[in-house]
Amino acid sequence: MVAVTLYGIKNCDTIKKAKLWLELNNIDYQFHDFRVDGISKSLVTTWTKQLEWETLLNTRSTTWRKLPDAQKDNINKSRAIALMLEQPAMIKRPVLTVKNRVYVGFKDDTYKEIFS
Repeated sequence: MVAVTLYGIKNCDTIKKAKLWLELNNIDYQFHDFRVDGISKSLVTTWTKQLEWETLLNTRSTTWRKLPDAQKDNINKSRAIALMLEQPAMIKRPVLTVKNRVYVGFKDDTYKEIFS
C-alpha cells in the first residue's frame, strides 16, 4: 500500500510541479484526481481535523471568485466543506497525505523537509 497520496487536478501547474518533484526524488505515490476520482465528505472532514478549513479553501481560485457574494459572505466550516465537495476546484492544491499527515501546497523546501 502506498503511504503517499497526492490529491488535485491533473492539468494544474502546481500539481505537475509536485508530481515531478516526487518522481525525481523516487517517492512512490498515488495520484487522486478530484475530477476523475471524486472527493468524499469524510476525506475533506478528516483533512479539516489537521488543517483549518481556511487553509483548504482556495479563495484565490476562479471558481471561488465566480461565486455570488451571498455564497461567499459569512462562510463557515460546514458551508466551506459543502462548497469544496460541490466544486473540488476550490480545494487548494496539491493536498499531500503522507501516512496520517496532511499538507497543502507545493514548495521544494517543504517537500524536502517532509521526506527527509
